[in-house]
Amino acid sequence: MPKIKTKSGAKKRFQVTGSGKIKRKHAYKSHILTKKSTKRKLKLTHTTLVHPNDEASVKRQLGLK
Repeated sequence: MPKIKTKSGAKKRFQVTGSGKIKRKHAYKSHILTKKSTKRKLKLTHTTLVHPNDEASVKRQLGLK
């Protein structure tokens, strides 16, 4: 079997934590920020974890599984 290449887009967007979970950033924080509330923009700044339903797909893209 050949080795599976990692998706370079996934390498840039996701990070694996020490416990094996996958961190991601929120969308909708790059432009058109004037109409978004300060509270909403602040919440979008922080990272969050990838949903368990999507973890297998992301791990495959990162070449982990």
